[in-house]
Amino acid sequence: MKTIKLLTGYFLLATLMVSCYAEVIIEDDFIEESAFNTDQVLQSYDLWYVDINATRGNGEVPFLQRAFTVSFDRGVLLANNNIVGIGKTGGGYGIDVGTYGTLSGTVDIDHDVDGSWYLEVYAVNNNTIELYDAGSDTSYYLKGYQINNFDYDTVFYDNINYFIQEYDAWEKIYTSEAGALNDFDNENYLQFLPNFFRSSIDAPNTSYANLQWDFEGDYQVYDIPGDNSLKTLTLDYDFMGDDYFELYVINDSTIELYHPDSGTTYEFRGRGYQEYLKSSKGSESKKRIKASNPTMNVERKKAK
Repeated sequence: MKTIKLLTGYFLLATLMVSCYAEVIIEDDFIEESAFNTDQVLQSYDLWYVDINATRGNGEVPFLQRAFTVSFDRGVLLANNNIVGIGKTGGGYGIDVGTYGTLSGTVDIDHDVDGSWYLEVYAVNNNTIELYDAGSDTSYYLKGYQINNFDYDTVFYDNINYFIQEYDAWEKIYTSEAGALNDFDNENYLQFLPNFFRSSIDAPNTSYANLQWDFEGDYQVYDIPGDNSLKTLTLDYDFMGDDYFELYVINDSTIELYHPDSGTTYEFRGRGYQEYLKSSKGSESKKRIKASNPTMNVERKKAK
């Protein structure tokens, strides 16, 4: 499956804008570069966005599967593992997740949780690299950005399904006076897990440990063509039908659900933030998968 990519002196000149040229040795279509130049390639961009949908192979490099971005900073590996706080945590770079060293065309990573990984580095084009794990025959493709040109908002909204999973629970903190009575008025807590949701009618300010989950079912987040800031959410209750909402993000810990059928607006605040890598629960459980939100051709019902 592996296709050799060429890490050329031209790539280094184009991306690093250095004046020196590194001599290369060509053998069987493989171009060998020095450890110094490999490190300069990795540091040529502030952030490398992990395009999880482009991954090839059936294996897994856990810390790349978990990360939205990684950065190589003078021997320190940084990562944005959470959507909550992305663009703010670590000045946009994320958190320190390990260390790395370079050899000719390879990077040796010592990850704080996932241990040692020896990955081959290949150039795909002038802003994309491939990190290849020979042990699992798996390739990850990373696209480079400078931090002031990286669109954190797009990453946030494209991955909003992970955002709502990054809290242990969402507590209802507001219900609008406008709107018809409906069954969802009684539900005060929501929890979003990778494959299903749960809800509770427990009273406000109930501790998370004491919550009793009364309902559960499937949920789906949808993209709306032409309206990047609007998402819709369906809650498909087991044995009880479903609910449909327009989903808005107020800030990193507060969401708004507008219920078009009743005209009611609800606000929920996240409780129990899971910082992946710092939390043993989060570091083991959260993995990105190849996926994209389905689209729903609807018009926004809630007035801006």
